[in-house]
Order: sequence, then structure tokens, then C-alpha cells
Amino acid sequence: MKVLVLNAGSSSLKYQLLDTSDQNVIAKGVIEKIGLGMSMIGYTNGSHPKVELEQELKNHEDALTIVFDSLTKGDKAILSSLEEIDAIGHRIVHGGEVYNSTVRINDDVIAQVEKLCDLAPLHNPANLMGIRACLKIVPNTPQVGVFDTAFHQTMDPASYIYPIPYEYYEKYGVRRYGFHGSSYAYVAPKAAELLGKKSENTNLIICHIGNGASIAAVKGGKSIDTSMGFTPLEGLMMGTRCGNIDPAIVPFLMEKENLTTEQVSNIMNKESGLKGISGISSDMRDVESAAHDGNKRAQLAIDLLAHGIRKTIGSYLVELNGNVDAIVFTAGMGEFGTELRKLVTDNLSSLGIEIDQAKNSANRSKLEDISTASAKIRTLVIPTNEELQIALETEAIVK
Repeated sequence: MKVLVLNAGSSSLKYQLLDTSDQNVIAKGVIEKIGLGMSMIGYTNGSHPKVELEQELKNHEDALTIVFDSLTKGDKAILSSLEEIDAIGHRIVHGGEVYNSTVRINDDVIAQVEKLCDLAPLHNPANLMGIRACLKIVPNTPQVGVFDTAFHQTMDPASYIYPIPYEYYEKYGVRRYGFHGSSYAYVAPKAAELLGKKSENTNLIICHIGNGASIAAVKGGKSIDTSMGFTPLEGLMMGTRCGNIDPAIVPFLMEKENLTTEQVSNIMNKESGLKGISGISSDMRDVESAAHDGNKRAQLAIDLLAHGIRKTIGSYLVELNGNVDAIVFTAGMGEFGTELRKLVTDNLSSLGIEIDQAKNSANRSKLEDISTASAKIRTLVIPTNEELQIALETEAIVK
């Protein structure tokens, strides 16, 4: 089955066309600055060289028209018609408590996703733009919604309720939701397979460490806790997000710096994390380079991130009563960060976690067990593939 996977942002559109029969990527691309003057377009179809161009695109419908035309028209076309696309899978960030699994999109689903825009004001409206544009251009192609939050709907209330007046949960849905669900859904069974076990008999601590970072405790294939919360701001320090801080810091800074709500939110979401501590970049490669050159703030940023990951792993070891089969590293920094993995796992042999440093140093985004032979808890590197997971879930719904 040919499935087009779409990830629509407020001014961007990322896509992949995949063949689920062999799990190969047929085409992929990204369009940026939609509705902001000249849009940046880049795509690769099959073995053709990458195409890059600029064009004014007013909205997501214009952007999708470019995508569909690139697939079916011109000398780089790889489809004879849009009818060859069997289904479209949409990444939808927030499903609230309404959706705990993937669904076929219809009017009721669209109405529910609209209601959930309060919980994800930067993401759900953009996701809806992509859905509506597809329904207008290819109305007869099945549309499927895959929710970032769905994987974590198996958590118990003790893991997702915040210790604030309960009425705010009842009135506004203020609770922990968790994100990166498609990544966890892809990685968890891969880890079980690598360990030679069934998912329902496997307990994991999965570290999705990218520019956005989270960790999940997975018991028997199901999420029982995760570090991101009501929004993706909670939890670990990230590329530009602060993660967990004392909540009283917010009103303190607002008063001292005369900040608006929007300004303080921007500081926590876009000016903090690796970028805020290092003063250099949100990209770990830049931060590590500066640290190697003796930049103390860059080294502090790296140490803070590793410290946060270790603390979260430790708390989830307790939640899983020490019955953990593997620690899994995935996503950008998790897959490529050989130094970060070493920092996180150093001196944890007393907990049964010990990595082979030769394997670790050689592993850059390769599916592998990098543990020592004597380690009781395995340490795995598993490249994630959220687009493929969305495509497979879309196929399952359509079939």
C-alpha cells in the first residue's frame, strides 16, 4: 500500500510517501514559510536528485498542490496519478483523552480535534489545515489520524494527575498527556524483538532524545509514565525548552523583567535548554564542539541534560520495581550521541547498567545492543521511524 504521511505545522509541511509492502520511502520533502512570502520547497522523488526552489504559497492547500504535482507531473514524477496514493496518514499532536488509538478521519473526528485545540494551540490547528486541504484536493482518498498522545493513554491516574485542585482536571483537562507516541510505538516492539522477547513480557525505559526530548517507562508494551506532561515543555531540558523548573520562577521573572505571558512562554520554549545554558546553540553538535574547546557553559549544558536523563531513568527503575529489560536510546541525540550515552550510563553498573565503550563509540544510529556481556539491564540503540509507524497504523485502519 502506498501511504502519504503528512506532518503539518503552522507554516510548514513535511511529508513522506511510503510503500508499506517493503517499507521503502518513495518520496519525501519539506515546505517551509507557508503564508510568509516566499516559501522554501525541497523534495526528493525516488532516485532523482533533490529539488530545491522558492515559490509564494499562501496556505497549506497551495503547499499540498505543490506536493501532489511533484509526485505526478514533470520529468521527476513517480506516480501516474493521485489515485495511486491508497491513504493519507496525518500526524496529529493532541488527542486528549478522546483518542487512545489511530482513527479514520471523518466529520466527528475533525470536530473533536478542533475542540482539543486549546490543549495544543500551536499544533492541532495546523494539523487540521493539512487534513482539510487533503479533503479538498483528494476527497476520495482515505484519511487517517495518528495521535502523538495516544500511546500514553494507558497511564494510571497516579501518573497523570497533577497535585493542583482537581477541578482544573475536570473543567479543562489539565493532566499529563505525554508525546512522541509514534516513536515509542515504533521503538518498543523493535526493542523486544532485539531482546528475543514478546512485547507483553518486556519492560523498557525508552529515551527519545532529540531537540525535543522525553523518556517513557514501558511495562509489557504499554506506557505507565512519561516525562512530558500537559505540554511538551515539561520533563527533560531540551534543545530550546527548559523542562522541569520551580513553577514560582515564572511569576518571579514576570515581575522582575516586566514580562507578558507570551514573553515568558517564549523564553521557556525557545530560549532555554541547551541554547539558553550554553549561549551558543540548541544543536548538540555545536555545543559539544564548544565544550571540547574548553567552553565551560557548553559543558554545563551537556552535564545538565545528562543529569536530567539519569534522574528520570532512576525514577522509572523504581516505578518498574527494578524489573527492566533494557534502557533504549533513540532519536537524534539518542542515536548519534556517543558522548551523551556514556555520560548518562557511567557508574551505573551497581544498577545492572553497563555499556561496552568500544561498541558505544562506534555506534551512530545503528540498531544494536551496546551493553557489556555482564550487564543485567541491556542498553540498546534503536533508530526511530515515526513516519513508517504512522504509515503502518494508517494501513491497518484502512484495511
